[in-house]
Parts: sequence; C-alpha cells; structure tokens
Amino acid sequence: MSQDIHPLTDFKRNTIEFVWQMKKTQRPLVLTVNGKAELVVQDAESYQRILDRLERLEVVAAIRVGIAAADAGRVKPAREALAKLQEKLGISD
Repeated sequence: MSQDIHPLTDFKRNTIEFVWQMKKTQRPLVLTVNGKAELVVQDAESYQRILDRLERLEVVAAIRVGIAAADAGRVKPAREALAKLQEKLGISD
C-alpha cells in the first residue's frame, strides 16, 4: 500500500511514529533511497508470525514428500533400516 512506502530519511526523523504505525497496522514499511525501494522494516511480532507460518509450510512440505515416498514404495520399515545401519556400522545391540 502506498501509505506503507516512505523515504528512509522520513523514517529516521520519525522513527517512533513509524514503529507505532507498524504495531497498529501489523504491516511492514518499505523504505526508499533516492526513490527506489531499498529496505523493508517490520515489527518483531509480525516478523515472528511470518517465521512461524514458514516453518509450518516447510513441515507440511516435508510430510508430503514422505507420503509420496511411501506411496512410491521408496521407504522401509524403521526396524529394518536401523538393523541395516547397525550392520553397516558394526554396531551390535
């Protein structure tokens, strides 16, 4: 949104007001230098929410890969895989 785009110099002069705006709107600010977008700034809570969502998406993607591998028959029972690994490494029970 255009109200979220500001020159970096304005941000430096009015940091407290911009921090308040980000906390209130929960939207990041795009800061420009010489009219070109150079930085994105956001409050910590909003950033953490993005990280949490990304982590959930990565878990879902990993689960889908595992399910696809199982459906394609590319997996072995855990006991069998561990037994082969123990044998390979020369580890006994």
